[in-house]
Amino acid sequence: MSLSNGATPGKQRGPGRPPKKIISCTWCNESKLPLKYILPKTNGQKEFCSETCLAEFRKAYVKGACLQCDNVMSGNNPVSKEYCSLLCMSKHKKDIRIATVPPILEGSPGPFQYETYQPFDWDEYLKESNSEAAPLHCFKQAVNPPINDFKVGMKLEALDPRNVTSTCIATVINVLGPRLRLRLDGSDNKNDFWRLVDSSEIHAIGHCEKSGGMLQPPLGFRMNASSWPMFLLKTLNGAEMAPAKIFQKEPLGPGANLFVVGQKLEAVDKKNPQLICCATVGAVKNDQIHVTFDGWRGAFDYWCRYDSRDIFPVGWCAKSGHPMQPPGQKNHAGARFRMRPASIPAPIPPTESLEADTSAPPPPPIVIHIRKTCSGGPLIDTTQLPDTVEDAMPVSLIKKLIGKLLDSSHKFETILARLGAMQGEEMAITHNGSTYTIKLPTLTKPGEVETVFNLLSNTLGCCQNLFKLDIPLTECSSCDIKQSSAPKKKPPAEQEAAISTTPVAADTSTSSESNLVNINRIPTHEWGIEEVIQFIESTDPCLGVHADLFRKHEIDGKALLLLNSDMMMKYMGLKLGPALKICNLVSRIKGRRHI
Repeated sequence: MSLSNGATPGKQRGPGRPPKKIISCTWCNESKLPLKYILPKTNGQKEFCSETCLAEFRKAYVKGACLQCDNVMSGNNPVSKEYCSLLCMSKHKKDIRIATVPPILEGSPGPFQYETYQPFDWDEYLKESNSEAAPLHCFKQAVNPPINDFKVGMKLEALDPRNVTSTCIATVINVLGPRLRLRLDGSDNKNDFWRLVDSSEIHAIGHCEKSGGMLQPPLGFRMNASSWPMFLLKTLNGAEMAPAKIFQKEPLGPGANLFVVGQKLEAVDKKNPQLICCATVGAVKNDQIHVTFDGWRGAFDYWCRYDSRDIFPVGWCAKSGHPMQPPGQKNHAGARFRMRPASIPAPIPPTESLEADTSAPPPPPIVIHIRKTCSGGPLIDTTQLPDTVEDAMPVSLIKKLIGKLLDSSHKFETILARLGAMQGEEMAITHNGSTYTIKLPTLTKPGEVETVFNLLSNTLGCCQNLFKLDIPLTECSSCDIKQSSAPKKKPPAEQEAAISTTPVAADTSTSSESNLVNINRIPTHEWGIEEVIQFIESTDPCLGVHADLFRKHEIDGKALLLLNSDMMMKYMGLKLGPALKICNLVSRIKGRRHI
Protein backbone atom coordinates (compact mmCIF):
# COMPACT_ATOMS: atom_id res chain seq x y z
CA MET A 1 0.00 0.00 0.00
CA SER A 2 1.46 3.34 -1.03
CA LEU A 3 1.51 6.31 1.30
CA SER A 4 2.05 9.94 0.30
CA ASN A 5 5.57 9.98 1.74
CA GLY A 6 6.53 6.65 0.24
CA ALA A 7 6.37 4.78 3.54
CA THR A 8 4.98 1.28 3.70
CA PRO A 9 3.50 -0.58 6.68
CA GLY A 10 6.02 -2.61 8.61
CA LYS A 11 9.14 -0.52 7.84
CA GLN A 12 11.39 0.75 10.61
CA ARG A 13 11.01 4.40 11.59
CA GLY A 14 13.49 6.80 10.03
CA PRO A 15 16.21 8.68 11.92
CA GLY A 16 15.05 11.56 14.02
CA ARG A 17 11.43 10.43 14.13
CA PRO A 18 9.71 10.05 17.50
CA PRO A 19 9.55 6.49 18.80
CA LYS A 20 6.35 4.54 18.26
CA LYS A 21 3.97 4.65 21.21
CA ILE A 22 4.16 1.46 23.23
CA ILE A 23 0.84 -0.33 23.68
CA SER A 24 0.57 -2.20 26.96
CA CYS A 25 -1.66 -5.00 28.22
CA THR A 26 -4.72 -3.60 30.00
CA TRP A 27 -4.25 -5.95 32.95
CA CYS A 28 -0.51 -6.58 33.54
CA ASN A 29 0.64 -3.37 31.84
CA GLU A 30 3.50 -5.16 30.11
CA SER A 31 4.38 -4.38 26.52
CA LYS A 32 4.05 -7.85 24.99
CA LEU A 33 3.20 -7.29 21.34
CA PRO A 34 1.11 -8.32 19.60
CA LEU A 35 -1.89 -7.99 21.91
CA LYS A 36 -4.07 -10.71 20.38
CA TYR A 37 -6.87 -10.80 22.96
CA ILE A 38 -9.48 -8.08 22.43
CA LEU A 39 -12.47 -7.27 24.65
CA PRO A 40 -14.85 -4.70 23.08
CA LYS A 41 -16.27 -2.29 25.68
CA THR A 42 -18.53 0.77 25.57
CA ASN A 43 -15.61 3.21 25.79
CA GLY A 44 -13.40 1.37 23.31
CA GLN A 45 -11.73 -2.02 23.20
CA LYS A 46 -9.44 -3.46 25.87
CA GLU A 47 -6.34 -5.32 24.69
CA PHE A 48 -4.54 -8.14 26.53
CA CYS A 49 -1.34 -10.08 26.05
CA SER A 50 -2.73 -13.44 27.16
CA GLU A 51 -5.91 -15.33 27.93
CA THR A 52 -4.95 -15.30 31.61
CA CYS A 53 -4.84 -11.49 31.73
CA LEU A 54 -8.19 -11.33 29.95
CA ALA A 55 -9.75 -13.75 32.44
CA GLU A 56 -8.36 -11.86 35.45
CA PHE A 57 -9.66 -8.57 34.06
CA ARG A 58 -13.14 -10.08 33.60
CA LYS A 59 -13.17 -11.26 37.23
CA ALA A 60 -12.26 -7.81 38.51
CA TYR A 61 -14.53 -6.02 36.05
CA VAL A 62 -17.74 -7.67 37.25
CA LYS A 63 -16.95 -6.51 40.79
CA GLY A 64 -16.92 -2.87 39.75
CA ALA A 65 -15.86 -0.57 36.92
CA CYS A 66 -15.93 3.20 36.55
CA LEU A 67 -19.04 4.34 34.68
CA GLN A 68 -17.02 7.00 32.84
CA CYS A 69 -13.62 5.54 31.90
CA ASP A 70 -14.64 1.85 32.25
CA ASN A 71 -11.50 1.03 34.25
CA VAL A 72 -11.56 -1.57 37.02
CA MET A 73 -11.86 0.02 40.47
CA SER A 74 -10.23 -1.06 43.70
CA GLY A 75 -12.44 -2.18 46.56
CA ASN A 76 -11.37 0.70 48.83
CA ASN A 77 -12.13 3.50 46.38
CA PRO A 78 -12.83 6.61 48.54
CA VAL A 79 -14.66 8.59 45.85
CA SER A 80 -17.70 6.50 44.96
CA LYS A 81 -18.87 2.97 44.26
CA GLU A 82 -19.44 3.93 40.61
CA TYR A 83 -16.54 6.25 39.74
CA CYS A 84 -12.77 5.96 40.12
CA SER A 85 -12.23 9.70 40.60
CA LEU A 86 -14.04 12.99 41.09
CA LEU A 87 -13.07 13.97 37.54
CA CYS A 88 -14.81 10.91 36.08
CA MET A 89 -17.85 11.50 38.28
CA SER A 90 -18.33 15.09 37.13
CA LYS A 91 -17.62 14.26 33.48
CA HIS A 92 -20.05 11.33 33.39
CA LYS A 93 -22.88 13.31 34.99
CA LYS A 94 -22.25 16.10 32.49
CA ASP A 95 -22.43 13.62 29.60
CA ILE A 96 -25.71 12.23 30.95
CA ARG A 97 -27.24 15.71 31.04
CA ILE A 98 -26.20 16.30 27.45
CA ALA A 99 -27.41 12.88 26.31
CA THR A 100 -30.91 13.41 27.69
CA VAL A 101 -31.56 16.06 25.03
CA PRO A 102 -32.08 14.31 21.65
CA PRO A 103 -30.21 15.91 18.73
CA ILE A 104 -33.02 17.47 16.66
CA LEU A 105 -31.83 18.04 13.11
CA GLU A 106 -32.18 21.47 11.54
CA GLY A 107 -35.41 21.92 9.64
CA SER A 108 -36.89 18.67 10.96
CA PRO A 109 -38.38 19.34 14.40
CA GLY A 110 -40.60 16.82 16.05
CA PRO A 111 -40.57 13.55 17.96
CA PHE A 112 -38.01 10.80 17.56
CA GLN A 113 -38.66 7.20 16.72
CA TYR A 114 -37.93 4.77 19.51
CA GLU A 115 -36.41 1.34 19.45
CA THR A 116 -38.60 -1.63 20.32
CA TYR A 117 -37.87 -5.28 20.97
CA GLN A 118 -41.20 -6.52 19.59
CA PRO A 119 -41.70 -8.70 16.48
CA PHE A 120 -43.87 -7.29 13.70
CA ASP A 121 -46.49 -9.19 11.70
CA TRP A 122 -46.53 -7.72 8.19
CA ASP A 123 -49.36 -9.96 6.94
CA GLU A 124 -51.70 -8.78 9.70
CA TYR A 125 -50.68 -5.16 9.20
CA LEU A 126 -51.22 -5.23 5.42
CA LYS A 127 -54.73 -6.62 5.96
CA GLU A 128 -55.48 -4.13 8.72
CA SER A 129 -54.32 -1.12 6.65
CA ASN A 130 -55.83 -2.49 3.41
CA SER A 131 -52.55 -1.97 1.59
CA GLU A 132 -50.03 -3.94 -0.46
CA ALA A 133 -46.29 -4.42 -0.35
CA ALA A 134 -43.99 -3.02 -3.01
CA PRO A 135 -42.70 -5.93 -5.15
CA LEU A 136 -39.12 -7.13 -4.77
CA HIS A 137 -38.17 -6.06 -8.30
CA CYS A 138 -38.67 -2.40 -7.29
CA PHE A 139 -35.63 -2.49 -4.98
CA LYS A 140 -31.89 -2.57 -5.43
CA GLN A 141 -31.56 -5.42 -2.94
CA ALA A 142 -30.51 -9.05 -3.28
CA VAL A 143 -33.27 -11.69 -3.43
CA ASN A 144 -31.75 -13.24 -0.31
CA PRO A 145 -30.19 -10.84 2.24
CA PRO A 146 -26.38 -11.19 2.26
CA ILE A 147 -24.53 -13.04 5.01
CA ASN A 148 -22.54 -10.81 7.35
CA ASP A 149 -19.17 -12.31 8.35
CA PHE A 150 -17.63 -9.04 9.52
CA LYS A 151 -16.44 -8.65 13.12
CA VAL A 152 -16.20 -5.63 15.36
CA GLY A 153 -12.74 -4.07 15.09
CA MET A 154 -12.02 -5.11 11.49
CA LYS A 155 -10.45 -2.52 9.17
CA LEU A 156 -11.62 -1.79 5.63
CA GLU A 157 -11.73 0.97 3.03
CA ALA A 158 -14.85 3.12 2.68
CA LEU A 159 -15.94 6.23 0.85
CA ASP A 160 -16.29 9.22 3.15
CA PRO A 161 -20.10 9.85 3.19
CA ARG A 162 -19.46 13.59 3.51
CA ASN A 163 -16.91 13.63 0.69
CA VAL A 164 -17.53 10.68 -1.65
CA THR A 165 -14.43 11.48 -3.73
CA SER A 166 -12.23 10.36 -0.81
CA THR A 167 -11.49 6.77 0.16
CA CYS A 168 -10.61 6.38 3.83
CA ILE A 169 -9.74 3.72 6.38
CA ALA A 170 -12.75 2.70 8.48
CA THR A 171 -13.29 0.43 11.47
CA VAL A 172 -16.31 -1.80 12.08
CA ILE A 173 -17.96 -0.48 15.26
CA ASN A 174 -21.13 -2.59 15.26
CA VAL A 175 -22.71 -5.42 13.30
CA LEU A 176 -26.50 -5.59 12.89
CA GLY A 177 -27.98 -8.13 10.49
CA PRO A 178 -26.39 -7.53 7.08
CA ARG A 179 -25.42 -3.97 8.07
CA LEU A 180 -22.21 -2.46 9.43
CA ARG A 181 -21.77 0.61 11.58
CA LEU A 182 -18.50 2.21 10.44
CA ARG A 183 -16.25 4.90 11.87
CA LEU A 184 -13.60 6.59 9.75
CA ASP A 185 -10.21 6.39 11.44
CA GLY A 186 -9.21 9.90 12.42
CA SER A 187 -12.83 10.96 12.85
CA ASP A 188 -15.09 10.72 15.90
CA ASN A 189 -18.25 8.82 16.85
CA LYS A 190 -20.50 11.72 15.82
CA ASN A 191 -19.91 10.86 12.17
CA ASP A 192 -20.50 7.10 12.26
CA PHE A 193 -22.48 5.72 9.33
CA TRP A 194 -24.12 2.45 8.25
CA ARG A 195 -23.48 0.38 5.13
CA LEU A 196 -24.74 -2.96 3.84
CA VAL A 197 -22.12 -5.70 3.49
CA ASP A 198 -22.84 -5.79 -0.26
CA SER A 199 -22.38 -2.03 -0.69
CA SER A 200 -20.17 -0.79 -3.54
CA GLU A 201 -18.83 1.88 -1.16
CA ILE A 202 -16.77 -0.50 1.00
CA HIS A 203 -13.77 -2.61 -0.01
CA ALA A 204 -10.91 -4.64 1.43
CA ILE A 205 -7.67 -2.87 2.40
CA GLY A 206 -5.57 -2.41 -0.74
CA HIS A 207 -8.43 -1.86 -3.19
CA CYS A 208 -7.76 1.87 -3.46
CA GLU A 209 -4.10 1.34 -4.36
CA LYS A 210 -4.96 -1.30 -6.96
CA SER A 211 -7.39 1.16 -8.53
CA GLY A 212 -4.66 3.79 -8.79
CA GLY A 213 -5.96 5.91 -5.94
CA MET A 214 -4.60 7.01 -2.59
CA LEU A 215 -6.10 6.76 0.86
CA GLN A 216 -7.17 10.16 2.19
CA PRO A 217 -7.84 11.52 5.69
CA PRO A 218 -11.56 11.84 6.46
CA LEU A 219 -13.31 15.18 6.26
CA GLY A 220 -12.69 16.90 9.59
CA PHE A 221 -9.51 14.90 10.35
CA ARG A 222 -8.73 15.75 13.97
CA MET A 223 -4.96 15.94 13.56
CA ASN A 224 -2.65 18.02 11.39
CA ALA A 225 -2.90 16.93 7.75
CA SER A 226 0.89 16.44 7.58
CA SER A 227 0.63 13.72 10.22
CA TRP A 228 -1.75 11.62 8.09
CA PRO A 229 0.90 9.22 6.65
CA MET A 230 2.26 8.33 10.09
CA PHE A 231 -1.28 8.10 11.49
CA LEU A 232 -2.21 5.71 8.69
CA LEU A 233 0.90 3.62 9.24
CA LYS A 234 0.19 3.33 12.95
CA THR A 235 -3.50 2.56 12.36
CA LEU A 236 -2.84 -0.34 10.00
CA ASN A 237 0.17 -1.83 11.79
CA GLY A 238 -1.01 -5.00 13.52
CA ALA A 239 -4.70 -4.29 12.82
CA GLU A 240 -7.17 -7.01 11.80
CA MET A 241 -8.00 -6.49 8.14
CA ALA A 242 -11.40 -7.59 6.86
CA PRO A 243 -10.66 -10.43 4.37
CA ALA A 244 -11.64 -9.79 0.75
CA LYS A 245 -13.83 -12.91 0.64
CA ILE A 246 -16.43 -11.48 3.05
CA PHE A 247 -17.13 -8.45 0.84
CA GLN A 248 -20.03 -9.10 -1.51
CA LYS A 249 -20.96 -7.73 -4.91
CA GLU A 250 -23.64 -5.07 -4.97
CA PRO A 251 -26.87 -6.33 -6.60
CA LEU A 252 -28.24 -4.88 -9.84
CA GLY A 253 -31.04 -2.38 -9.43
CA PRO A 254 -34.24 -1.89 -11.43
CA GLY A 255 -33.91 0.02 -14.68
CA ALA A 256 -36.68 2.47 -13.81
CA ASN A 257 -38.79 3.77 -10.95
CA LEU A 258 -41.48 1.09 -10.53
CA PHE A 259 -42.93 2.20 -7.20
CA VAL A 260 -46.62 3.09 -6.79
CA VAL A 261 -48.03 5.50 -4.23
CA GLY A 262 -49.42 3.66 -1.19
CA GLN A 263 -47.12 0.62 -1.38
CA LYS A 264 -45.51 -0.54 1.86
CA LEU A 265 -41.80 -1.06 2.43
CA GLU A 266 -39.11 -1.06 5.12
CA ALA A 267 -36.81 1.97 5.27
CA VAL A 268 -33.85 3.30 7.24
CA ASP A 269 -34.69 6.23 9.52
CA LYS A 270 -32.15 8.87 8.41
CA LYS A 271 -32.28 10.58 11.82
CA ASN A 272 -31.75 7.30 13.71
CA PRO A 273 -29.91 5.22 11.06
CA GLN A 274 -29.62 2.14 13.26
CA LEU A 275 -33.40 1.73 12.86
CA ILE A 276 -35.28 0.20 9.95
CA CYS A 277 -38.97 1.05 10.16
CA CYS A 278 -42.39 0.41 8.63
CA ALA A 279 -42.92 2.91 5.82
CA THR A 280 -45.12 3.84 2.84
CA VAL A 281 -44.47 5.30 -0.61
CA GLY A 282 -46.07 8.72 -0.14
CA ALA A 283 -45.31 10.14 -3.59
CA VAL A 284 -43.43 9.31 -6.81
CA LYS A 285 -41.70 11.91 -8.99
CA ASN A 286 -39.28 11.02 -11.82
CA ASP A 287 -36.51 8.91 -10.23
CA GLN A 288 -37.46 9.88 -6.66
CA ILE A 289 -39.88 8.43 -4.12
CA HIS A 290 -41.15 10.07 -0.94
CA VAL A 291 -40.71 7.73 2.02
CA THR A 292 -43.23 8.34 4.82
CA PHE A 293 -42.97 6.54 8.15
CA ASP A 294 -46.26 5.10 9.37
CA GLY A 295 -47.55 6.69 12.54
CA TRP A 296 -45.08 9.57 12.76
CA ARG A 297 -46.96 12.44 11.07
CA GLY A 298 -44.16 13.48 8.71
CA ALA A 299 -41.44 14.00 11.32
CA PHE A 300 -39.02 11.60 9.57
CA ASP A 301 -40.15 11.60 5.94
CA TYR A 302 -37.61 12.08 3.15
CA TRP A 303 -37.10 11.85 -0.60
CA CYS A 304 -34.65 9.32 -2.05
CA ARG A 305 -33.84 7.67 -5.36
CA TYR A 306 -35.84 4.58 -6.28
CA ASP A 307 -32.62 2.50 -6.20
CA SER A 308 -31.50 3.70 -2.76
CA ARG A 309 -29.83 1.05 -0.59
CA ASP A 310 -31.72 2.41 2.43
CA ILE A 311 -35.10 1.01 1.37
CA PHE A 312 -36.06 -2.66 1.53
CA PRO A 313 -38.96 -4.93 0.55
CA VAL A 314 -41.51 -5.99 3.16
CA GLY A 315 -40.12 -8.86 5.25
CA TRP A 316 -36.44 -8.03 4.63
CA CYS A 317 -35.72 -7.45 8.33
CA ALA A 318 -37.32 -10.72 9.41
CA LYS A 319 -35.46 -12.60 6.67
CA SER A 320 -32.08 -11.01 7.45
CA GLY A 321 -32.30 -11.01 11.25
CA HIS A 322 -32.28 -7.21 11.49
CA PRO A 323 -34.61 -5.61 14.11
CA MET A 324 -37.74 -4.09 12.57
CA GLN A 325 -39.52 -1.09 14.09
CA PRO A 326 -43.35 -1.21 13.84
CA PRO A 327 -45.55 1.81 13.05
CA GLY A 328 -45.47 4.67 15.53
CA GLN A 329 -48.01 4.40 18.32
CA LYS A 330 -49.91 6.94 20.34
CA ASN A 331 -51.08 5.67 23.72
CA HIS A 332 -53.67 7.25 25.93
CA ALA A 333 -55.15 5.35 28.86
CA GLY A 334 -53.75 2.16 27.33
CA ALA A 335 -55.56 2.52 23.98
CA ARG A 336 -53.45 1.51 21.01
CA PHE A 337 -53.13 3.99 18.13
CA ARG A 338 -53.85 2.05 14.91
CA MET A 339 -52.73 3.18 11.47
CA ARG A 340 -55.23 4.44 8.91
CA PRO A 341 -54.71 5.47 5.27
CA ALA A 342 -53.15 8.92 4.94
CA SER A 343 -56.35 10.36 3.46
CA ILE A 344 -58.35 9.51 6.60
CA PRO A 345 -56.99 11.36 9.65
CA ALA A 346 -57.03 9.46 12.91
CA PRO A 347 -59.72 10.81 15.26
CA ILE A 348 -58.66 12.50 18.46
CA PRO A 349 -59.34 10.26 21.49
CA PRO A 350 -62.26 11.60 23.54
CA THR A 351 -60.09 12.35 26.54
CA GLU A 352 -57.91 14.63 24.41
CA SER A 353 -60.80 16.64 22.88
CA LEU A 354 -60.91 20.37 23.67
CA GLU A 355 -64.63 19.99 24.18
CA ALA A 356 -64.37 17.25 26.80
CA ASP A 357 -66.92 17.34 29.60
CA THR A 358 -65.30 18.96 32.62
CA SER A 359 -68.41 19.13 34.77
CA ALA A 360 -67.99 15.61 36.20
CA PRO A 361 -65.75 15.39 39.28
CA PRO A 362 -62.34 13.77 38.65
CA PRO A 363 -61.97 10.18 39.86
CA PRO A 364 -60.11 9.69 43.16
CA PRO A 365 -56.41 8.86 42.79
CA ILE A 366 -55.16 5.28 43.05
CA VAL A 367 -52.23 5.08 45.47
CA ILE A 368 -49.44 2.50 45.34
CA HIS A 369 -47.63 2.07 48.65
CA ILE A 370 -44.02 0.90 48.36
CA ARG A 371 -42.56 -1.23 51.17
CA LYS A 372 -38.97 -0.02 50.91
CA THR A 373 -37.72 -2.65 53.37
CA CYS A 374 -38.56 -5.38 50.85
CA SER A 375 -36.00 -6.80 48.45
CA GLY A 376 -35.63 -5.03 45.13
CA GLY A 377 -33.78 -7.98 43.61
CA PRO A 378 -30.74 -7.55 41.37
CA LEU A 379 -32.17 -4.62 39.40
CA ILE A 380 -33.89 -2.21 41.80
CA ASP A 381 -32.41 -0.07 44.58
CA THR A 382 -35.43 0.33 46.88
CA THR A 383 -33.74 3.16 48.78
CA GLN A 384 -34.19 5.31 45.68
CA LEU A 385 -37.92 4.63 45.42
CA PRO A 386 -40.61 7.01 46.78
CA ASP A 387 -42.99 5.90 49.53
CA THR A 388 -46.03 6.24 47.27
CA VAL A 389 -47.00 6.64 43.61
CA GLU A 390 -50.48 7.88 42.69
CA ASP A 391 -52.63 8.65 39.67
CA ALA A 392 -56.32 8.49 38.81
CA MET A 393 -55.89 6.30 35.70
CA PRO A 394 -54.60 2.70 36.05
CA VAL A 395 -52.38 2.85 32.96
CA SER A 396 -50.87 6.20 33.90
CA LEU A 397 -50.30 4.89 37.41
CA ILE A 398 -48.36 1.83 36.23
CA LYS A 399 -46.33 3.92 33.81
CA LYS A 400 -45.42 6.26 36.66
CA LEU A 401 -44.40 3.26 38.79
CA ILE A 402 -42.23 1.83 36.01
CA GLY A 403 -40.64 5.25 35.57
CA LYS A 404 -39.69 5.27 39.25
CA LEU A 405 -38.26 1.73 38.93
CA LEU A 406 -36.12 2.82 35.98
CA ASP A 407 -34.88 5.86 37.93
CA SER A 408 -33.89 3.63 40.85
CA SER A 409 -31.98 1.08 38.78
CA HIS A 410 -28.37 1.04 37.59
CA LYS A 411 -29.44 -1.49 34.94
CA PHE A 412 -32.48 0.21 33.45
CA GLU A 413 -31.70 -1.30 30.01
CA THR A 414 -32.29 -4.75 31.47
CA ILE A 415 -35.63 -3.69 32.96
CA LEU A 416 -36.74 -2.27 29.61
CA ALA A 417 -35.64 -5.41 27.81
CA ARG A 418 -37.60 -7.64 30.20
CA LEU A 419 -40.73 -5.50 30.04
CA GLY A 420 -40.46 -5.33 26.25
CA ALA A 421 -40.33 -9.12 25.96
CA MET A 422 -43.48 -9.74 28.02
CA GLN A 423 -46.94 -10.60 26.67
CA GLY A 424 -49.63 -7.94 26.67
CA GLU A 425 -50.57 -4.60 25.21
CA GLU A 426 -47.88 -2.34 23.80
CA MET A 427 -47.37 1.09 25.29
CA ALA A 428 -44.72 3.79 25.09
CA ILE A 429 -42.67 4.95 28.06
CA THR A 430 -40.07 7.71 28.27
CA HIS A 431 -36.84 7.51 30.27
CA ASN A 432 -33.86 9.89 30.19
CA GLY A 433 -35.22 11.66 27.13
CA SER A 434 -35.65 8.49 25.04
CA THR A 435 -38.88 6.62 24.32
CA TYR A 436 -39.23 2.82 24.44
CA THR A 437 -42.02 0.29 24.00
CA ILE A 438 -43.00 -2.17 26.69
CA LYS A 439 -45.85 -4.66 27.06
CA LEU A 440 -48.28 -4.90 29.97
CA PRO A 441 -51.70 -6.50 30.53
CA THR A 442 -54.77 -4.44 29.60
CA LEU A 443 -55.80 -2.19 32.49
CA THR A 444 -59.27 -0.68 32.81
CA LYS A 445 -60.12 -1.01 36.52
CA PRO A 446 -58.14 -0.06 39.65
CA GLY A 447 -58.36 -3.65 40.94
CA GLU A 448 -56.44 -4.92 37.89
CA VAL A 449 -53.38 -2.99 39.00
CA GLU A 450 -52.51 -5.70 41.53
CA THR A 451 -52.21 -8.29 38.76
CA VAL A 452 -49.46 -6.13 37.30
CA PHE A 453 -47.67 -6.10 40.67
CA ASN A 454 -47.26 -9.87 40.53
CA LEU A 455 -46.12 -9.73 36.93
CA LEU A 456 -43.53 -7.04 37.69
CA SER A 457 -42.26 -8.96 40.71
CA ASN A 458 -41.78 -12.18 38.73
CA THR A 459 -40.22 -10.42 35.76
CA LEU A 460 -37.83 -8.16 37.66
CA GLY A 461 -36.95 -10.55 40.48
CA CYS A 462 -38.11 -8.30 43.33
CA CYS A 463 -40.23 -9.17 46.35
CA GLN A 464 -43.94 -9.91 45.74
CA ASN A 465 -44.83 -7.52 48.56
CA LEU A 466 -42.80 -4.53 47.35
CA PHE A 467 -45.92 -2.90 45.87
CA LYS A 468 -49.30 -2.69 47.62
CA LEU A 469 -52.54 -0.75 47.17
CA ASP A 470 -53.10 -0.67 50.91
CA ILE A 471 -50.73 0.57 53.59
CA PRO A 472 -48.54 -2.36 54.81
CA LEU A 473 -49.24 -2.97 58.50
CA THR A 474 -47.38 -6.22 59.06
CA GLU A 475 -43.91 -7.52 58.38
CA CYS A 476 -43.17 -9.00 54.96
CA SER A 477 -43.09 -12.78 55.30
CA SER A 478 -40.56 -12.99 52.47
CA CYS A 479 -38.10 -10.26 53.45
CA ASP A 480 -38.40 -8.85 56.98
CA ILE A 481 -38.51 -12.22 58.78
CA LYS A 482 -35.62 -13.60 56.76
CA GLN A 483 -33.55 -10.53 57.52
CA SER A 484 -34.21 -10.77 61.24
CA SER A 485 -33.21 -14.43 61.32
CA ALA A 486 -30.29 -14.08 58.91
CA PRO A 487 -26.89 -15.32 60.14
CA LYS A 488 -24.31 -12.81 61.26
CA LYS A 489 -22.34 -11.10 58.57
CA LYS A 490 -19.00 -12.66 57.72
CA PRO A 491 -15.80 -10.77 58.44
CA PRO A 492 -14.54 -8.86 55.38
CA ALA A 493 -11.76 -11.36 54.68
CA GLU A 494 -14.14 -14.36 54.68
CA GLN A 495 -16.71 -12.50 52.63
CA GLU A 496 -14.15 -11.57 50.00
CA ALA A 497 -12.91 -15.14 49.83
CA ALA A 498 -16.45 -16.46 49.40
CA ILE A 499 -17.21 -14.06 46.59
CA SER A 500 -13.91 -14.66 44.80
CA THR A 501 -14.79 -18.32 44.24
CA THR A 502 -17.90 -17.41 42.26
CA PRO A 503 -17.87 -16.43 38.57
CA VAL A 504 -20.07 -13.35 39.09
CA ALA A 505 -20.01 -10.92 42.00
CA ALA A 506 -23.08 -8.97 43.09
CA ASP A 507 -22.99 -5.30 42.24
CA THR A 508 -21.63 -3.39 45.20
CA SER A 509 -24.30 -0.73 44.98
CA THR A 510 -27.12 -3.22 45.62
CA SER A 511 -25.39 -6.06 47.48
CA SER A 512 -27.67 -5.71 50.57
CA GLU A 513 -30.80 -6.42 48.46
CA SER A 514 -29.45 -8.58 45.61
CA ASN A 515 -29.96 -12.37 45.54
CA LEU A 516 -26.98 -13.00 43.26
CA VAL A 517 -24.54 -13.87 46.03
CA ASN A 518 -27.03 -16.40 47.39
CA ILE A 519 -27.53 -17.84 43.90
CA ASN A 520 -23.82 -18.41 43.49
CA ARG A 521 -23.73 -20.32 46.77
CA ILE A 522 -26.33 -22.76 45.47
CA PRO A 523 -25.10 -25.62 43.23
CA THR A 524 -25.94 -24.82 39.62
CA HIS A 525 -28.01 -27.95 39.10
CA GLU A 526 -30.36 -26.74 41.86
CA TRP A 527 -31.05 -23.36 40.20
CA GLY A 528 -34.58 -22.56 39.13
CA ILE A 529 -35.46 -20.76 35.93
CA GLU A 530 -35.34 -17.28 37.49
CA GLU A 531 -31.95 -17.98 39.07
CA VAL A 532 -30.59 -18.93 35.65
CA ILE A 533 -31.92 -15.70 34.14
CA GLN A 534 -30.50 -13.59 36.98
CA PHE A 535 -27.09 -15.23 36.59
CA ILE A 536 -26.97 -14.62 32.83
CA GLU A 537 -28.14 -11.01 33.10
CA SER A 538 -25.68 -10.20 35.87
CA THR A 539 -22.83 -11.28 33.61
CA ASP A 540 -24.08 -9.70 30.38
CA PRO A 541 -27.14 -7.38 30.64
CA CYS A 542 -27.51 -7.46 26.85
CA LEU A 543 -28.65 -11.08 27.13
CA GLY A 544 -31.65 -9.95 29.19
CA VAL A 545 -33.76 -9.63 26.04
CA HIS A 546 -33.77 -13.44 25.83
CA ALA A 547 -35.20 -13.94 29.34
CA ASP A 548 -38.63 -14.89 28.01
CA LEU A 549 -37.09 -17.66 25.89
CA PHE A 550 -35.57 -19.24 28.99
CA ARG A 551 -38.96 -19.13 30.70
CA LYS A 552 -40.75 -20.46 27.64
CA HIS A 553 -38.37 -23.42 27.30
CA GLU A 554 -38.11 -23.92 31.10
CA ILE A 555 -34.31 -23.70 31.25
CA ASP A 556 -33.38 -24.36 34.87
CA GLY A 557 -29.93 -25.11 36.26
CA LYS A 558 -29.83 -28.73 35.04
CA ALA A 559 -30.96 -27.74 31.55
CA LEU A 560 -28.46 -24.87 31.47
CA LEU A 561 -25.55 -27.27 31.97
CA LEU A 562 -26.72 -29.29 28.95
CA LEU A 563 -27.08 -26.37 26.54
CA ASN A 564 -24.92 -25.97 23.46
CA SER A 565 -25.00 -23.49 20.60
CA ASP A 566 -26.78 -25.86 18.18
CA MET A 567 -29.63 -26.41 20.65
CA MET A 568 -30.10 -22.72 21.34
CA MET A 569 -30.04 -21.77 17.65
CA LYS A 570 -32.25 -24.63 16.44
CA TYR A 571 -34.84 -24.94 19.19
CA MET A 572 -34.77 -21.56 20.96
CA GLY A 573 -34.26 -19.41 17.87
CA LEU A 574 -31.19 -17.60 19.21
CA LYS A 575 -28.68 -16.07 16.82
CA LEU A 576 -25.08 -17.26 16.81
CA GLY A 577 -23.68 -14.35 18.84
CA PRO A 578 -25.94 -14.68 21.91
CA ALA A 579 -25.70 -18.49 21.70
CA LEU A 580 -21.90 -18.36 21.85
CA LYS A 581 -21.98 -15.91 24.76
CA ILE A 582 -24.26 -18.21 26.75
CA CYS A 583 -22.09 -21.25 25.86
CA ASN A 584 -19.11 -19.35 27.27
CA LEU A 585 -21.01 -18.79 30.55
CA VAL A 586 -21.87 -22.49 30.72
CA SER A 587 -18.20 -23.38 30.21
CA ARG A 588 -17.21 -21.06 33.03
CA ILE A 589 -19.78 -22.65 35.32
CA LYS A 590 -18.52 -26.13 34.50
CA GLY A 591 -15.02 -24.97 35.36
CA ARG A 592 -16.03 -24.33 38.97
CA ARG A 593 -15.26 -26.93 41.59
CA HIS A 594 -18.91 -27.46 42.50
CA ILE A 595 -21.65 -27.29 39.88
